[in-house]
Amino acid sequence: MSPGILIAGLSVCLLAALVILFFVIAPPPPRVARDRRRAPGVEHVSTLTKVTQRTTAVIDSTFTKQRARLFGAEELELAGIKSEPSSFVLIVGSAASIAALVGALLGWASGSAIILALLFALLTPIVAKLVVILRTSRRRSKFSDQIDDTVQLIAGGLRAGHGLSRTVAAVASEAEAPMSEELARAVNETRLGRNLAEALAVAAHRMRSDDFEWVAQAIAINMETGGNLAEVLDQVGKTIRERNEIRRQVSALSAEGRLSGIILVALPVGVFLFLSITQPTLIAGFFNNIIGIIAMIVAIILLIVGSFWTAASVKVKF
Repeated sequence: MSPGILIAGLSVCLLAALVILFFVIAPPPPRVARDRRRAPGVEHVSTLTKVTQRTTAVIDSTFTKQRARLFGAEELELAGIKSEPSSFVLIVGSAASIAALVGALLGWASGSAIILALLFALLTPIVAKLVVILRTSRRRSKFSDQIDDTVQLIAGGLRAGHGLSRTVAAVASEAEAPMSEELARAVNETRLGRNLAEALAVAAHRMRSDDFEWVAQAIAINMETGGNLAEVLDQVGKTIRERNEIRRQVSALSAEGRLSGIILVALPVGVFLFLSITQPTLIAGFFNNIIGIIAMIVAIILLIVGSFWTAASVKVKF
């Protein structure tokens, strides 16, 4: 057994023993709440909080000078991440440091600690970017699934005699995220003077939803020409339901291809990580000579090209 695996195993066992000791066998006695122990009107700021605030301020000042950002505020908002860009970058940096430490421990026995540490540290922001993209895609997909119910609620509120703005505000308070968040954003924009149809069109553009774009267009036409908006929304909702049925059918038929693509892309990465842990000397041979390094670079490039190729092959446009 390699020393890296032994150290990692001992660390996990020690951490588990400490958790069992201090939280199960001998839990700490209850303490008086910190707010009750402080004088009224006195705000205490810890040293860690001060360091964090200074760090985020430096990151913010650096980001304001750059146009191209790795994690923008709008991008994080679309992904449903409530953190500020500077805080999120600080979290990613901390995760990169931990990943570098893990890579160094895994490569300690084979002599490739520095290479694995750098590799893990560089892969951390890439993984974070992929997580943001995945969360954004899931959020938009969930938004598309909520459009049908939202249109029905708006039509029902109009039949009950409520105004359009009030109905949209009521739906925003009753619906689930992300629909509630986007409708609340649209309502707040109307309170600042923007037209409701225009605010809904902006929300449709943000979420890349053609179905919601139809809803915004129907409301905009009704504001100009008049008529029974509830009946128009019923027809729009019926069309959206039919499109969703076809979309789900297409997704079910293409599920096998998408799963095969995920397995084909994840398999070489998983094998590399498995061999790095079980056979570190075998993987170290790729980093000790120029031919092995070139082979790794070519493999990574081919893996990236194959990933995009597979994604384009299994993606069905609808």
